[in-house]
Amino acid sequence: MWDSVFPGLAPGLQSSEADLARAESELGFSLPGSYRSFARECGAGRIGGHVRLFTPVPVEAGDLVARAHLIAHGIALAIDGLKGEGDEPHRFTVEGDADADLMDRACFFGETARGDFLFFDVTPGFPEYDIWVLSADLETVHFGGADLPAFVRGLQGLEVLHILGEGAGPLPATFEGDDADALERLGTTDA
Repeated sequence: MWDSVFPGLAPGLQSSEADLARAESELGFSLPGSYRSFARECGAGRIGGHVRLFTPVPVEAGDLVARAHLIAHGIALAIDGLKGEGDEPHRFTVEGDADADLMDRACFFGETARGDFLFFDVTPGFPEYDIWVLSADLETVHFGGADLPAFVRGLQGLEVLHILGEGAGPLPATFEGDDADALERLGTTDA
């Protein structure tokens, strides 16, 4: 399926069933079917040279579990640092009619080159989770798609303006995979 989304697909380090099972066990929920197929067929790497997805792999710098926790912790620290004594709690501007608990269910699985964070709205009992994008300002949350293929196709068309916000243009239909060595370098540089 993914070769029709990314003509000339160049996979990166791909997730095994054991990697996926480990991630699900450590995260405490089932990964969506479209993401599981992406992790097995495409692996770790970047969409259109702009959006990096983290997948369950044995290299910490590219591993979904490690990165999800790291991003969530970093965002929590940044938000905590934004408020002073007696300030009201941080509020996110969420487009559409998403419920107030959206950010409490977030599992971060990717980031853009400009610092936006991608996350699943982990809703138990559903085979797919909606994908959302938390802008680099840590305030604005945009709907990305009902599943990973819808999200990627949206990035490749004019829907990208609603997904990534003003100034974003359609991304090329490319996927540049990262092997284990590239992922190791990612952990030590801004690769």
